[in-house]
Amino acid sequence: MTTLVLQTAGEAVGTALGAPIGGMIGRVAGAAGGAALDSALFGAGTSPRFVDGPRLTEFGGLASTEGAPVPRVYGRARIGGTLIWATRPLEVANTTVERSSSGSKGGAGGQKTVRTAYSTFIDLAVGLCAGEIALVRRIWADGSELDLTTLNWRVHTGSGTQAPDPLIVAKEGADDAPAYRGLAYIVFERLPLAAFGNRIPQFAFEVIRPVAGLASKVRAVCLIPGSTEFGLDPLAVSEDAGFGATKPANRFQFQGASDVVASLDALQALCPRLKRVSVVASWFGDDLRAGHCTVTPRVDATAKATTGEPWSVAGLNRAAAQAVSRSGATAAYGGTPSDAGLGRLVAELTRRGLAVVLYPFVMMDVPAGNALPDPYRPGETQPAYPWRGRITCDPAPDRAGSPDATGGATDQVAAFFEGRQGYRAMILHYAGLAAGWAAAGAPLAGFILGSEFVGLTRVRGPDGAYPAVVQLRRLATEARARLGRDVSLVYAADWTEYGAHVRDGGASVRFPLDPLFADPAIDAIGIDYYPPISDWRDGPDHRDAAEAASLYDRAYLKNRLGAGEAFDWYYASPEDRAAQRRTPITDGTHGKPWTYRAKDLVAWWSNPHVERERGVETGPTAWMPGAKPIWLTEIGVPAVDRGTNGPNVFPDPKSSENAAPPFSRGTRDDLIQARGLDAILSRFDPEVDGFEPAHNPVSPVYGGRMIPAEDIYVWAWDARPFPAFPDFTSLWSDAANWALGHWITGRIEGLELDRLIAAILADLGIDAPLDIDAAGFLDGAVLDRPLSAREALEPLARLFNLDVSVSGGTLRIRDGRPRAPAMLVAGDFVLGEGEAAPLRRVRAQESELPRSVAIGFSDGESPDYRRATASAARP
Repeated sequence: MTTLVLQTAGEAVGTALGAPIGGMIGRVAGAAGGAALDSALFGAGTSPRFVDGPRLTEFGGLASTEGAPVPRVYGRARIGGTLIWATRPLEVANTTVERSSSGSKGGAGGQKTVRTAYSTFIDLAVGLCAGEIALVRRIWADGSELDLTTLNWRVHTGSGTQAPDPLIVAKEGADDAPAYRGLAYIVFERLPLAAFGNRIPQFAFEVIRPVAGLASKVRAVCLIPGSTEFGLDPLAVSEDAGFGATKPANRFQFQGASDVVASLDALQALCPRLKRVSVVASWFGDDLRAGHCTVTPRVDATAKATTGEPWSVAGLNRAAAQAVSRSGATAAYGGTPSDAGLGRLVAELTRRGLAVVLYPFVMMDVPAGNALPDPYRPGETQPAYPWRGRITCDPAPDRAGSPDATGGATDQVAAFFEGRQGYRAMILHYAGLAAGWAAAGAPLAGFILGSEFVGLTRVRGPDGAYPAVVQLRRLATEARARLGRDVSLVYAADWTEYGAHVRDGGASVRFPLDPLFADPAIDAIGIDYYPPISDWRDGPDHRDAAEAASLYDRAYLKNRLGAGEAFDWYYASPEDRAAQRRTPITDGTHGKPWTYRAKDLVAWWSNPHVERERGVETGPTAWMPGAKPIWLTEIGVPAVDRGTNGPNVFPDPKSSENAAPPFSRGTRDDLIQARGLDAILSRFDPEVDGFEPAHNPVSPVYGGRMIPAEDIYVWAWDARPFPAFPDFTSLWSDAANWALGHWITGRIEGLELDRLIAAILADLGIDAPLDIDAAGFLDGAVLDRPLSAREALEPLARLFNLDVSVSGGTLRIRDGRPRAPAMLVAGDFVLGEGEAAPLRRVRAQESELPRSVAIGFSDGESPDYRRATASAARP
């Protein structure tokens, strides 16, 4: 069009010259000009057109400022970074030649365009914060989270001994490469910038630096969920979404190839003393009546196709397996972990240097609205999704018509173990898998034979034996033959199950599990340890308030593991609990009150177990005092208000077992979980501060501690990494349970307020004696610039209503909770003869009084000056 217009215009100009030849000249000139303009605008013509894409001209998104402050991170925080090193950008040119489709009438080719696009890469190091950190969990660039599996990156945690990064060494030379000791930083190698318009983006980093607390004490965890088809698989698996599309089945984060890989990376970074992982793998029971209950692997959906890995357990494929029930619009559980994926997980844990305990687990898939008769409540149907510990004979013991203590009970228990879809098949399947893993170089350290079958192990046969215990001993022998001698075999009893079975008001005392615990096939006594620790109520007048000023008192909680409920006393009824009427635990003429103390592990372990019938001792059991160690196969405290009042309750709205601890308000409380777990670990772990040997004595038989510290398993760490779990509530039906549940995932990096204050003061060089009594919990805190101690603590003081003072050379920090008033007598106000006044008030000249004083003091200030200015040192 341009050519035509200018050609016509040229002809008009030529004609104006007054001669036909002028029109022709004008036409030619106009055409030439139009062609030139065409070439410039549309690329037509024969001269090639060159087009260059955008190129990196400046570093834009990152700053590198001399003297910029180095932030300090505590807990979990999202921070920016500072550029501390970079190479020149590397440009990779990609040149393409295009030719337009429109050509001349003569058939010559169209305009040729030469396009050059530049892919820019850069090596750079970004300083984060003062070290030492545990990990960088997530990274954002220009507000979008990066898929870290697609990048070549390394984190240096900021230790005092860290070596220079190998890339910096390669570029700068060994003599000139800084190690940045004490600074946590991240190195990106050949970072592609195309997605950011060939410029360096604005970065943000989620940095985690635990402070002193629970993370440094954990040696073993239970890995859940046990119901997940591929959630325990290190291999990424996809699900067919139809129409040629796929969606992830076990990757919902950007940190690892699969969820469990990312979760384990975080676990090991946060818990440097971790040695063992107990892997939970669930099959499903379908009836509380032992004689009718089948135990089978299940899937979460039968109409599902996966790519990369088909689901298969014990020879069953998805088409042959039964699906779990539905709770509302979603599956009540995930499916059983696929055998192949479970094997890959054991191999991965072994590669990481972690010992593996396999924990076969039974979940009860009894949906709401079922028509199954309840063995505990004749004439009623079974409650929804109950605890496996309620499986029993039908009717249950002490109910009318119960077969307890008869051959009928023995037959019902045998059906649970020996049926075509019985419990024995599950255990022997996993024992067989374990043998194969060991042959492939990934042996197990331990195997849980069963757990919390208290409703079964208390059912009696006609000869005084306990048929479930007989079955478990037989199963232990079979499992031992498959596992070999190097795998520790353990039965994990409920905390109410491992000890005495008391009947008839104490006239009958049996120890049902002793034959199993004494069996040579069993290596240790397992206890899922969830006893009540506290008995805290509202107000200042309840009985526990006389023992401690606060529920969070560490000494109080630790002491109550060997005192209080289930040790010194018990509640005979709900009414007694409400009124705090405590019945002392005694044993009359026999003098063995430990028989009834579920929390008295030391006495149970170190004494013979003598049974009684009709009040007469009938002789000791097969248990030999101190013969085998105790594994605490589960310890846990829910993150709910007063969680230590009842650690054995779990939030799950779909389940009939859903409950809160006694006298709980039902609000989230991460601090009580941390303090409760700390109390258990500090009581039994010799390497934790405050350990008292009497609480965990040495065996005269095998020479080790009663409870090996590496066999205290915290319930629970989730294979679904935080924060994907619990954020994706539409993906996982149990995500809402996390807030008040037993998970330490996403909480273990949090901060107990008193430990945070102590860490801040230590980092700022305050070495004065400290007395901190402050109960609070934070996800994280950041000091982003040079601050005095007072400036650093003021936000915390405002948030938690802290009272800060200096007294007698000691910095005292208290929270604002009400405390019991101190009682004074008349003698406290009158000096004895010859006594000097303990307190004096001296008024100095007003101009000499300090106007403001930070909590931090320089090394040059004297103690006298500190005392003189104490009144001004309150935030």
